Amino acid sequence: MFGLGTPELIVIGVIIFLIFGAKRLPDIGKGLGGAIREFKQVKKDLAQDETQGALPLENQVKDKVLDQMPGVKQAVEMKKKVDKVKDIMKS
Repeated sequence: MFGLGTPELIVIGVIIFLIFGAKRLPDIGKGLGGAIREFKQVKKDLAQDETQGALPLENQVKDKVLDQMPGVKQAVEMKKKVDKVKDIMKS
């Protein structure tokens, strides 16, 4: 694991313990576990979509981000409308 032995991992653990304290460590672990779980789920979903002949990976990630962030989705839609208006004005 990256050339880290037991003594190095213990030193890293002690430093993390000193920085964050005992009360925050469970919350940090829970958050990290949730992030890893979510990453695995997205990876699994994208792999299933890819085997079904869906959009390329970049488009799938973009669509998932847009679905999770409504403000970004609205901004993209507004940009498309502005581009259409610009095209009409040029004509």
